[in-house]
Amino acid sequence: MSTGHRARRSVLRTLLIGAVSLSVLAPATVAHADPTLAEIEAQLQKSGEELEATVEAWNQMNVALADSQAKVADLQTKLKPLEDAVAASAESVQSAAIHAFKTSGNLRNLSVVLNAGSSDTLVDQLSMLNEITRQQQKHIDDFRTAKTALEEQKKGYDETIAAQNAQKAEIEAKRKKIEKDMAQLDKLKQKVNKPATPKGPPPAVSGKAGIAVKFAYDQIGDPYKFGAAGPNAYDCSGLTMAAWKAAGVSLPHSAAQQWGVVAHISRGDLQPGDLVFYNNLGHVAIYEGGGKVIHAPTSGRTVTEASVDMGNKIYGYGRVKA
Repeated sequence: MSTGHRARRSVLRTLLIGAVSLSVLAPATVAHADPTLAEIEAQLQKSGEELEATVEAWNQMNVALADSQAKVADLQTKLKPLEDAVAASAESVQSAAIHAFKTSGNLRNLSVVLNAGSSDTLVDQLSMLNEITRQQQKHIDDFRTAKTALEEQKKGYDETIAAQNAQKAEIEAKRKKIEKDMAQLDKLKQKVNKPATPKGPPPAVSGKAGIAVKFAYDQIGDPYKFGAAGPNAYDCSGLTMAAWKAAGVSLPHSAAQQWGVVAHISRGDLQPGDLVFYNNLGHVAIYEGGGKVIHAPTSGRTVTEASVDMGNKIYGYGRVKA
């Protein structure tokens, strides 16, 4: 297993461990008395963090799966010419063998001897034919060796893809379970959802960072959607990816992988457009300035502004390399 595969499996394992089963509010509790708004908010926060960890694991597996599929496709393009070369060389050796048989076979052996001029000439002719066929056979062997090596690589990637698809299915099942559990809180969530307030003008930020911040700001009110990166719904890393894409910068659709491509900075260096990472890389937001971030919180919520210290555990800060 390559170092890259081990690293991806390690990050995925960390994310999956974080995505533990929900302990939702039991129906019996709801039947006796509605929980307080503070209790509902705490449960939503916990549920959202668990869902985000699962979503980010799914996003990261998609990136890894696409990489493996691209490598298999590349190997497939290399295998076809080798297969054609093996076939062409084999045909050439066969033609040479037929020619050698016609030249030195029993039916014409007497004619060859009579026309060769001498036995030495005949031996030279046959030796030359044998050398030609040996050289061609070596080409075939070389092609087959290279083809076998590529097929072994492809087999390894095929096995990796199968494992990644299995892990993706597990993550998908976990996501559905969490969302099903969260559906039990739908009515209670309405009690803590604050009424939408009219948006003012976007923050005044220059350069590419300004484009990214304005894009994120313009999405405030759009719904959260698992695995989405626009145009009308987003998950957390989908929003930051789309915001910086608007500024002409490409980011992966994964909070953990976005952390891997940004320059890590301190809290004191934080500027608009920077990314803020939370919950062991299970969540990401874009900093708009003034102590606020814009983010896609979780299922049932919408893209919104929040304090940079919004209750999630901050993992670190990153500056996009624009």
